[in-house]
Amino acid sequence: MKHLRHLHLLLLVLHLLAAARSQVNPGVCRYPLGMSGGQIQDEDISASSQWSESTAARYGRLDFEEGDGAWCPEITVEPDNLKEFLQIDLRSLHFITLVGTQGRHAGGIGNEFAQMYKIKYSRDGSRWISWRNRQGEQVIEGNRNTYDIVLKDLEPPIIARFVRFMPVTDHSMNVCMRVELYGCEWLDGLVSYNAPAGEQMNLPSFPVYVNDSVYDGAVTHSMTEGLGQLTDGVFGLDDFTSSHVYKAWPGYDYVGWSNESFPGGYVEIMFEFDRIRNFTTMKVHCSNMFSHHVKAFRQVLCHFRSESDWEPSPLLFSPAVDEENPSARFVTVSLANHMASAIKCQFYFADTWMLFSEITFQSDTAMYNTTLAPPKAGLPPNIPPEDDPTHKVDDSNTRILIGCLVAIIFILVAIIVIMLWRQVWQKMLEKASRRMLDDELITSLSIQSETFVYNHNQSSAASEQESNSPYERIFPLGSDYQEPSRFISKLPEFAQTSEEAASTSAAASKSTTATVAQDGVPHYAEADVVNLQGVTGSNTYAIPALTMDLLSGKDVAVEEFPRKMLTFKEKLGEGQFGEVHLCEAEGMQKFMDKEFLFDVPEDQLVLVAVKMLRSDANKNARSDFLKEIKIMSRLKDPNIIRLLAVCICSDPLCMITEYMENGDLNQFLSRHEPEGQLALISNAPTVSFSNLCYMAAQIASGMKYLSSLNFVHRDLATRNCLVGKNFTIKIADFGMSRNLYSGDYYRIQGRAVLPIRWMSWESILLGKFTTASDVWAFGVTLWEILNFCKEQPYSQLTDEQVIENTGEFFRDQKRQIYLPQPGLCPDSLYKMMLSCWRRNTKERPSFQEIHRALLE
Repeated sequence: MKHLRHLHLLLLVLHLLAAARSQVNPGVCRYPLGMSGGQIQDEDISASSQWSESTAARYGRLDFEEGDGAWCPEITVEPDNLKEFLQIDLRSLHFITLVGTQGRHAGGIGNEFAQMYKIKYSRDGSRWISWRNRQGEQVIEGNRNTYDIVLKDLEPPIIARFVRFMPVTDHSMNVCMRVELYGCEWLDGLVSYNAPAGEQMNLPSFPVYVNDSVYDGAVTHSMTEGLGQLTDGVFGLDDFTSSHVYKAWPGYDYVGWSNESFPGGYVEIMFEFDRIRNFTTMKVHCSNMFSHHVKAFRQVLCHFRSESDWEPSPLLFSPAVDEENPSARFVTVSLANHMASAIKCQFYFADTWMLFSEITFQSDTAMYNTTLAPPKAGLPPNIPPEDDPTHKVDDSNTRILIGCLVAIIFILVAIIVIMLWRQVWQKMLEKASRRMLDDELITSLSIQSETFVYNHNQSSAASEQESNSPYERIFPLGSDYQEPSRFISKLPEFAQTSEEAASTSAAASKSTTATVAQDGVPHYAEADVVNLQGVTGSNTYAIPALTMDLLSGKDVAVEEFPRKMLTFKEKLGEGQFGEVHLCEAEGMQKFMDKEFLFDVPEDQLVLVAVKMLRSDANKNARSDFLKEIKIMSRLKDPNIIRLLAVCICSDPLCMITEYMENGDLNQFLSRHEPEGQLALISNAPTVSFSNLCYMAAQIASGMKYLSSLNFVHRDLATRNCLVGKNFTIKIADFGMSRNLYSGDYYRIQGRAVLPIRWMSWESILLGKFTTASDVWAFGVTLWEILNFCKEQPYSQLTDEQVIENTGEFFRDQKRQIYLPQPGLCPDSLYKMMLSCWRRNTKERPSFQEIHRALLE
């Protein structure tokens, strides 16, 4: 029953995750979809032909060398011959922003690669669409050798379930390919929109073309059965005559219509979805540049179709008309939880022109629409065909169904028995292995300095070796991509710096004396640290050996908390060694030390975060977990998350920390707006500029405390700051474990997952983490705060371009790209940000200086 409850809980959590529907962000939607990681199964990869069984489609996975090293078509590819293709079935609609290709290396034996290729895609498996870039070109530049990985942004991105890579040549040649797709699941569920074709606006100085130039359906006088600029994730600028897109014509970002072409006074757009959904809102991004007779719509009338008929009662929504602020804006239309598979909306003109750049929907799949029936040919699973008659089930089918259910029940019972037996066996092994563990790690949280120094020396050696190794791939800003060994070999001064870093690290391992600033506070400790492996796979604070020796003088004064008084509320994150849960704790006030001010009545439940180590974690993970408790118990600062209690008398080991009622700072600010006219129109909650500075000052204060102990955080960002009452901030460390922020981390093949958009150049290129690199991350965090976390840092750059930009910081030839000054940011505050991003670590301000400046 315990395992059944776990299964039920897992299904409930999965359903809640699936219910969270939000618009796609192309800057964040860049996850590998599973060719290299193995999530895409062999049966979902097919091809037009193959050389042999060892070059079949399943071997066309990026960065894999299985089989003969790649997918290769059976015959030589000829010019203008597009019969050969490698096809991937993603099983559901995905928003695809990036593709990667590689040739057949096969340990130096292979000599085949695709110099060029085209992409075709399909949403239903029957209608195939040729991808074109925003200039109308189909051919994509591919590889120049057999080993380098070439990544290409898809501009515009595509929404598809099926994708085909089709090699292209200018002469007869053998080709082989390995590929990967990058993006995220398409949660809107929109499969097409039908609308009148966009028009041309004739301004006095030049014409403006507000047509949907990337629409992938049929276009005549109207657009049918396709998707385009209204779903490409790009929001138009305030001035619609400008564009986000390089080399685009005036008006490119928008699709627009003139009321002179519509006698009824409205434009009708119909949206078709993959299944019946429960709609909460529709968000329409509109231009409101009334100086050119452009305004957001006056009202919208929406009709809903759930089955085959349209509902008789439409929904009417009238937004507030704004004739003062010309800024583009999202207008949010409440759809009042209507159930529908299609929505037809009539947008009424408020002026001569109406321009839209993006339309998104927030919805959840209708529960009663789930079906066990297989899809019709050519349709993806769970996408019902248009003709869906009521099925009659005869007695024979009923008997078969009952038989299948009985078999499934027997299989589940067998699985539960196996799981119970495995659990008993594991406990027996644990009892045996625990006899081999150090008694101090089990019964006490004190750590002897001799044992620690031994572990530290091992960790330092591993850290030094890793720090001096360049990344496996570095991609420059241009269209050509190359291996870092080749990239770095062009920089002799970089190699010299690497050698200096190695010698510095080696020297640091011989002496643990911290560098002390004039004010007596340890300043910018080099990376002679112990990196403990956190339960969720992230590093906890990096701790110098000297500091840990000082901390090891007495036992940890943290009480054991009864597990039965914890109530599970939500899983916040998970990783390789454990999970982080949001729980309610009963009677926590009795377990608090007297130094801690706990502003909660005794009879009230308290929200806490519980870090839980997996019961099957290895010896090193258990040791690190107990050391992490030791460290956390010593951290006592108003702006650092406190360790409240532990559960270590039995497995799974747990540590209980504070949790703030308003969640993390990233999500908190993204739900708010700056004070001003736009916030009044949208009726959104606001945060004043002074409160933003107050929150930033608290983060600086917490980091000042950590730096005084010579602690290096290594992952400072708004996702790792929690918000309490009255804008109280506390710094935490479990942001890496949350799926919500997986797009903030760059996964290096066979290595760590790193928050490169927040990392200093020396951390990325040299592997050096110091208080100075934390200062760099603080500057990025401050940039996030002043942008209300509406945008990811360097959102215009790919992850590989961010890494290349750090090379520009290293070369220091004034070509590095800085984060732009936020609109709310005064010059003095932006000057502070820039000082945090200085190339020379010694020229960056200390957290003491930053905190003092923010208070002023």
